[in-house]
Amino acid sequence: MHSSSTPYFINTAQAADLDSITALLQANSPARGGSLTGEFSHDKVAAMADGASPVIVARRLEDGPVVGVLFSAAKAAAQAPVVLAMLAAYAGSDSAYVYGPVCIADSERGQGLLALLYAAMRERHGGAEAVLFIRRDNLGSLRAHERLGMREVAAFVFEGAQFAVYSDAIIVK
Repeated sequence: MHSSSTPYFINTAQAADLDSITALLQANSPARGGSLTGEFSHDKVAAMADGASPVIVARRLEDGPVVGVLFSAAKAAAQAPVVLAMLAAYAGSDSAYVYGPVCIADSERGQGLLALLYAAMRERHGGAEAVLFIRRDNLGSLRAHERLGMREVAAFVFEGAQFAVYSDAIIVK
């Protein structure tokens, strides 16, 4: 999907994208000073992308490297301890899905790419509720997701780090 209004090609990830996705995630891993939670080996990325849930990628050129990626997963498929901790704090609706991780190349930040990835993901999940966690010290991500209309619905601590749980559902109190 590419339109004249955006400089990006947004598609569902394919097997051929795994190396490029892995490189992007590794470049933004905690070991390299990034704000992702956890490290991402090629095998881990392949396993994350092998589920029934979509993975959305963005490129500047149709055959260029991946400059943005957004994963999703069914709640029932969640295995990562930090994701299970999030779901214990807030599971969302029955049809909710786990949103993330999301990673955007440094060169692309602040240019609206997150909104494009999110719109493509919402479309593929039929507007179902997205549930995600963000480290409290990741102020850029917190602000970016609030700009998308997501709101904090819960909080949890995992391995000594503080996390906010966000949802894009309309919360009625």
